Amino acid sequence: MLNLGRARIQGRQNRSMSFEGLDYADQKKNNDYTGKIVLVISLTAMCILVLKQSPTFDTPSVFSQHEPGVTHVLVTGGAGYIGSHTALRLLRDSYRVTIVDNLSRGNLGAVKILQQLFPEPGRLQYYHNITSNTLVVLETMAAHGVKTLIYSSTCATYGEPEKMPITEETPQVPINPYGKAKKMAEDIILDFSKKSNMAVMILRLVVESLLCVCVYFNVIGSDPEGRLGEAPRPELREHGRISGACFDAARGIIPGLQIKGTDYKTLDGTCVRDYIDVTDLVDAHVKALEKAKPSRVGIFNVGTGKGSSVKEFVEACKKATGVDIKVDYLERRAGDYAEVYSNPRKIKEELNWTAKHTNLKESLETAWRWQKLHRNGYESSSFSSTSLFSAY
Repeated sequence: MLNLGRARIQGRQNRSMSFEGLDYADQKKNNDYTGKIVLVISLTAMCILVLKQSPTFDTPSVFSQHEPGVTHVLVTGGAGYIGSHTALRLLRDSYRVTIVDNLSRGNLGAVKILQQLFPEPGRLQYYHNITSNTLVVLETMAAHGVKTLIYSSTCATYGEPEKMPITEETPQVPINPYGKAKKMAEDIILDFSKKSNMAVMILRLVVESLLCVCVYFNVIGSDPEGRLGEAPRPELREHGRISGACFDAARGIIPGLQIKGTDYKTLDGTCVRDYIDVTDLVDAHVKALEKAKPSRVGIFNVGTGKGSSVKEFVEACKKATGVDIKVDYLERRAGDYAEVYSNPRKIKEELNWTAKHTNLKESLETAWRWQKLHRNGYESSSFSSTSLFSAY
């Protein structure tokens, strides 16, 4: 062993005393060391107890989920010059990559380029954005005494059930990362609720991000009085909702629609979904909030109870906009469900909720009116921030 410290010129005043070949330190110093050791052991034990009481102690990490033949690599500083190049090589070699970077020197643009080049691994973001962030919200709620949670989940947690419509008792067997991440988040919420008196309402919406038309969601419509509409930021348009994609195609912003999959076991071969108007969706959440009770967990499917195919949706959009939208039909994508719609009986009986806006064409016409008046989104709105907030 090398001693790299300064050499002592003089010995210590209090040296250990030798007796029959054994060294005994001074009693005062020995007591100091003993006290420090006891303190460290006590603090460690306290930390272990706190961790065990955490609702996430037994929750498996995303990184503990393994796929045969796939190695998951965590790249710290992955938005930096060297880190981003490292991530690029790993992705090219079929590794699964998660990047952690505080952006003190890294560049988010590098990460976006990687996501564009390798979109499939990006699905792992669901576990961070949904599962991990749900946990953060729960812990923050507990820390600040917030007692009610209305959680928007998804029917994607059911996977591809053997029979339709889906009920709340349908087994949850998700088949894609989005459904798996939501299912994990639900499990965390349920575990959390067992140790608290929190009022919890879980609404499973027939709303998912892995649909048959690229990656569009299937919430439709807008404010019936024309005050609000859908205006995603430009970089998020390609990840928007199916109605937004139809409107972009009708306005010439994109050349047309791409429908992925025409060989599903449905009437016309395209996916069947339960399209729900945003006004009805919001109403379901408000009713859940009004009915939430301490120490109670309510789980409800939210939908109209009937499904429409993607082809039927596109035809309704053509009629609503008056534009013959160009449609390209592509191969189906893994992880998409053939048919998903729910039975809303339970939410009707217990929360007195029923979807009112169930005509596809009418909901799309309402949204299209807003789109035509706000071609640049909210930038072209006649409302000022002052007038908007003066009503509150």
